[in-house]
Amino acid sequence: MIPEKSQFQTKADSVPPPPLEHNMRLYDMVQQLVTSKAVVVFSANDCCMSIVVKHLLFGLGVGPMVVELDEHVDGSGIQAILCQFSKPNQPIPAIFIGGKFFGGVESLITYHVNGKLVPLLKEVGALWL
Repeated sequence: MIPEKSQFQTKADSVPPPPLEHNMRLYDMVQQLVTSKAVVVFSANDCCMSIVVKHLLFGLGVGPMVVELDEHVDGSGIQAILCQFSKPNQPIPAIFIGGKFFGGVESLITYHVNGKLVPLLKEVGALWL
């Protein structure tokens, strides 16, 4: 019996994709993720600013999708993509609200202090009260 073609592993199957192709896949993955949830936070467990962002959002009753880059297999690649949205020297925490890049901890705190955060979160469906 001859095995089906899918049972053969070719050299092309074992070679990692070129960096540009890999980056495009990561970019597409990030875009799909941030548009599928009301609030997405790209974070790192050892980043104190990420901890502040998560505590504030959870404290308000928001259940954001949290992507811990230090635990993700493609964390460094995703972080490089986030630099396109944020300050290159401070890509995390990166917050997306309503499918759009919102900013980092400074933006979140500013909106919260000015009373604009809760209405925005209600508008995108992240809060119901």
